[in-house]
Formats: sequence, C-alpha cells, structure tokens
Amino acid sequence: MSEPESLRCSSVRNRGGVQRVEGKLRASVEKGDYYEAHQMYRTLFFRYMSQGKHAEARELMYNGALLFFSYNQQNSAADLSMLVLEVLEKSEAKVEDEILECLAKMFSLMDQNSPERVAFVSRALKWSTGGSGKLGHPKLHQLLAVTLWKEQNYSESRYHFLHSSDGEGCAQMLVEYSASRGFRSEVDMFVAQAVLQFLCLKNKTSASVVFTTYTEKHPSIEKGPPFMQPLLNFIWFLLLAVDGGKLTVFTVLCEQYQPSLKRDPMYNEYLDRIGQVFFGVPPKQSPSYGGLLGNLLNSLMGSGEEDDGAEEAQEDSSPIELD
Repeated sequence: MSEPESLRCSSVRNRGGVQRVEGKLRASVEKGDYYEAHQMYRTLFFRYMSQGKHAEARELMYNGALLFFSYNQQNSAADLSMLVLEVLEKSEAKVEDEILECLAKMFSLMDQNSPERVAFVSRALKWSTGGSGKLGHPKLHQLLAVTLWKEQNYSESRYHFLHSSDGEGCAQMLVEYSASRGFRSEVDMFVAQAVLQFLCLKNKTSASVVFTTYTEKHPSIEKGPPFMQPLLNFIWFLLLAVDGGKLTVFTVLCEQYQPSLKRDPMYNEYLDRIGQVFFGVPPKQSPSYGGLLGNLLNSLMGSGEEDDGAEEAQEDSSPIELD
C-alpha cells in the first residue's frame, strides 16, 4: 500500500501520532499477528471515538482495512471497513467525493461473495443520503457500478448505474453485457429496458444518453435512426415524445408498437408509469403483484411516493427517491 493511497481519506494535517501507531500495527501484521493487530485497531478505534478524534479514527481504520486486504485477511478488513462507516455515521461527516471513493475502494477489495460486502454497501448507501431512506448518492452508485462491471457482475452493475447519473458508462457496460451474455436477437432489448427504467426514475437525461451511446457503439446495430429493429425505433420516438409532452403522440406510439412491446411483459408496466410521470396520465388501480415482479415494480416505480406531476418531472433529470 503506497503512501499516497494511505493519505486519500485523511483530513488531518499533523499525522505524527497516528503514523507511529500505524507503524507498530503494520509490524504486527507483517509478522502474521493478525488477531492481535485487529484487536489493537479496535481498541484504538474506541479510544479515539471516546476522545472525539473522529478524523484520526476514520483514517486509522481505513488504512488498517487496506493493510488487512493486502494480506488477504478479509474478515478483519471487512470489520475495520464497517468501523469507517461507524465513524462517518456518528461524526455526521459531510458527503464528499473523496470519502465516496474510499468507500468504493474498500468495496472493490471485499470478497465478492461475502455477506459482509452486502451489509457494507447497504450501510454505505444509507449513510450517503443522510440515513433518509433514499437509495443512495448517485456518485457512490456510479463508483459501485464501475467496480461490479469490472467484475463482470453485469446485472448488479446495471442496478447501480440506474441510480447514478452516468448514462454513458451504463451504455458501455450494456454493450459489453449484450455482446458477452446476450443473443443477437436481444440486442435491442438490453437498451430498451434501461431506457424505460431510467424514465420511470424520472432521469430523462440519462435515458437519452444511454440510448444514443448504446446504439452508436454496439457492433450489431446499424447506424440510425431509423433502425432495423422496430423496438429501437419505438424507444427513439418515445424519447422525442417525452420531450414534446403530448399525450396523444405517446398513446398512438404505444398502440402502433404493441407487437414489439409484447416481447417483454414488463414494457407496458414501465410505460404506464412513464405516462403518469411525463404525460399526466392518472395512475391505474395498483395491481397486487407478488414476489419478484412486485419487488421490481415497487423499487423502480417508487412505491408509496407521491407523484410530482408531469411538468415538474420533465425538468428533473435526477433519480427519484425510492424506498
């Protein structure tokens, strides 16, 4: 672990005392005394916290986590990573890019299949929005999405891209996802789902960017518009209709492209929500879906959220707040 990397999360100018302590702890880890070093880190954490030395505690736990990760001591590293979050929560630290990058760094080093990783990311996202129950800071979602993309965990990466503002990155990931895991006949469905979900989340800007970037960069899509695939033409017209805001155009468009929209039963559900958000269509009686389908609809369509109105939604290019 290089010195510049160890300083990334530090907001403390005078590190003399912390450096001396870290030197002793590093020596213990290098000798293989992992348990003793871990316990000493925890002892120092509670001591610093009781003294109100939040910056020192956060720095020490972060550097300790990186040290344990470098020796493949996953459990100890994950525990110190959680203590970093505890400092952030208790000190009511402001959300800054530097801190979000540190959290994403620890996430990237955790065992991909560990339950600690799931707990860490859930808690980190909650902290990043002030514990308000929102789904997390867009920047943190973007950093997580990139990490998961590198791990070829495309479905989880797509989820986090949807809650970021990085339409271009999402499109590039989807091109790779489609090329490596999808059928050639499904090339249009990968981007259609993403565009519809971005629109459900009121993120019109990212919806447009992901469509343009995907269709330009995908090797199996001929230059358009118009496109060879009817579904891509529908999405293109839909984005134009959203900009125009005319309900009649939206209605005719959905009717004309029903054969393409029947390829995925979720498309019309997404379009119902898009009609409400951008065209002022009154919500239908809420269907009582259960299981996976119900969870997907609730998460994407803002279960329990009040409608902001079509006009306001068109101006809002950020993800909506979801439970």
